[in-house]
Amino acid sequence: MSKHFSRRDFLKLSGLALTSLAFQPRIGPTFGREDSPLPALIGRVAIQEIDVYSQPRTETSLIVGKRYRDQLVSLYYPLISPDGPEYNPIWYRVWGGYIFSGYLQLVKSHLNPVLDSIPEEGQLGEITVPFAQAYRYSSFDGWYRHYRLYHATTHWITGIEEGPDGKPWYEITNELDRLLKYYVPAPYLRSIADEELSPLSPEVPPEEKHIVISLAHQKLTAYESDREVFSTSIASGRPSTRPTTNNIPTETPRGSFNIVSKYPSKHMGNMQTSGAPAGYVLPGVPWTTFFVFETGIAFHGTFWHNNFGVPMSAGCVNMRNEDAKWLFRWTTPYWEVPVEDPSTWDRRGHGTRVEVI
Repeated sequence: MSKHFSRRDFLKLSGLALTSLAFQPRIGPTFGREDSPLPALIGRVAIQEIDVYSQPRTETSLIVGKRYRDQLVSLYYPLISPDGPEYNPIWYRVWGGYIFSGYLQLVKSHLNPVLDSIPEEGQLGEITVPFAQAYRYSSFDGWYRHYRLYHATTHWITGIEEGPDGKPWYEITNELDRLLKYYVPAPYLRSIADEELSPLSPEVPPEEKHIVISLAHQKLTAYESDREVFSTSIASGRPSTRPTTNNIPTETPRGSFNIVSKYPSKHMGNMQTSGAPAGYVLPGVPWTTFFVFETGIAFHGTFWHNNFGVPMSAGCVNMRNEDAKWLFRWTTPYWEVPVEDPSTWDRRGHGTRVEVI
């Protein structure tokens, strides 16, 4: 299955602003430049462990080290490996070797001003540090650890309390279970302004907007009438290799659908502990747009891998966070702001047409 990796995909994947730099990696014995690290380019290990290779390839290359889940890795620079994989040939030079980009989440660390008050309907926020350890409180146990909330995930802030360090912590209300509250240091969340959720191209008649997903090419394309307005690589559902517990296929279904509901923050999986899909407990999945009601198939942002262009999911269409946010704003039903009813953190309706081929 042929995959085409565009320069646009590379720039989006690496997250680097290279407008003024013509990046032409020098492919030689060391497959890159031997210079100092670029500032503030950090990757979080998103799976249980990843290998560090002596060269940017998995074949005929020695494993010289490992990095483990949630470890933060300084990334010196990205490069395109001639040995691929074809759908995603981006590797990073790190201390001691090279790491494949597919299981690194690019992260930053930014602290935010603390809100003076929280609206009754809640305030949507985004994690702006590599991860934030959430805590719960009970009179019997005191403060104890709960979910770990990851960079670029979104959450509903519903209050401000004094945390275990005596400083302001935000109360987070879980979208799936409104009785479940947990707390994180307030500066770790950025308040998302209403303007960030305003509709894109609202002047276009809704019936002229449609989305085409190509499973063969792992590509999403958005159209207004016959005009292409957006295109990006995605990671669709992987075919099941064994029967699933609920007998729901894990491959993204082909057919014609419509957007049915949208959540700017969605808890996916069960309610036990947070992490990667191995545990399938994913609080705060950002910019979730459902288009198959019966089996809960959606477009959404992704923080547990960076491996677009190949099937990776249990049925949903994984997207880069910024792409999922664009789609969330562009599709109907539109998200109306501000939220007036605290009991409805979603929008439902017969929305934009989706063709999966």
